[in-house]
Amino acid sequence: MDSICVTGGAALAGEIPIAGAKNACLTLMPATLLTDDPLTLTNAPRLSDIRTMTLLLQSLGAEVSALQEGRVLALSSHALDSHRAEYDIVRKMRASILVLGPLLARHGEAEVSLPGGCAIGARPVDLHLKGLEQLGAVLELKDGYVHATAKGGLRGGRVSFPFVSVGATENVLMAATLAKGTTVIENAAREPEIVDLARCLRAMGAAIEGEGSDTITVEGVDALHGATHQVVTDRIELGTYMLAPAITGGTVECLGGRMELVESFAEKLDEAGISVEETARGLKVSRKNGRIRAVDVETAPFPGFPTDLQAQMMALLCTAEGESHLHETIFENRFMHAPELMRMGAEIDVSGGTATVRGVDRLKGAPVMATDLRASVSLILAGLAAEGDTLVNRVYHLDRGYERVEEKLSACGATIERVSGS
Repeated sequence: MDSICVTGGAALAGEIPIAGAKNACLTLMPATLLTDDPLTLTNAPRLSDIRTMTLLLQSLGAEVSALQEGRVLALSSHALDSHRAEYDIVRKMRASILVLGPLLARHGEAEVSLPGGCAIGARPVDLHLKGLEQLGAVLELKDGYVHATAKGGLRGGRVSFPFVSVGATENVLMAATLAKGTTVIENAAREPEIVDLARCLRAMGAAIEGEGSDTITVEGVDALHGATHQVVTDRIELGTYMLAPAITGGTVECLGGRMELVESFAEKLDEAGISVEETARGLKVSRKNGRIRAVDVETAPFPGFPTDLQAQMMALLCTAEGESHLHETIFENRFMHAPELMRMGAEIDVSGGTATVRGVDRLKGAPVMATDLRASVSLILAGLAAEGDTLVNRVYHLDRGYERVEEKLSACGATIERVSGS
């Protein structure tokens, strides 16, 4: 099992190219199930989760080819021969549930295993199921699988989510494109990944209005056609690499970054004493003057502070001047990185959904263990700022969401390498 060794202390300087969004690409790939025609996705990230979704689609009979060193995905579902998404693949990744809506909409039936994924608290799929029921789906949970049918096809309806769910919004949005009549999705997620999906579906012939707001309206069409679509920039990778010069000092330009993707996050960086400047090629980030200042953070659905940047922000605040409070409102059990940061000398108290961080002068390198995707990269960030060597174990989590971390950081002056396990 691979590990990553980081030697801290170096200020970073240079450029980091930001990849296409993992969460967007994982949603766009199942859209191929909605049409017989080819779907081409450019700016695709090269990640293990993308490979897992590829295997899942191929198991259904779809054709998926990675071109241009994996940056382009060519997909076609003209010869599907299965409507069953098997447990052995689905258990590896929660996004697998996103094949349910497209399969049901186009073929009138689907069997999808209940998914797995990171251990960051309960993330039930009940909103996905209730939303599809509002479109006329008949669902049965049996032997760990969702058995869904829609004899005569799905029909438009009003879907009102009791709370915001990105995945449920995506599943219902895709299903609604081929439903008969009008679908209105209320309390819809507003994330850039939702907007990106809507743009792709519209390029395929869907009739969608309101993406980016809390109400999306879809007028069902008889069929969708092929399209070519560029995957939006990964705002979580962007935010993560914005923190690299913040925590180490120096200046880094994040190529492809856009302020609209990380506005609330950038506001917190400014409050902490970090400069974020828009450039012709992206976002340039540097520490203003002196030590980082403590700030309070509360995670929220977009456009609020992203839960997927909470762990990385905690790493930054471990050396801030003063006391910071991080309130996690999206997932329970998402402070598993705190004990690992404490092994490096951080002072953190966790009580329920709140973590109190009292800044220390310096972190110290130590062997630590990644518990989930975002926790893994938070430990790498902490290692960049720590005295001595930090060995981050179980980095298979990292490979699900960040491509070539060692290359991107070492190109800016970091001392970091992957250590192959036995």
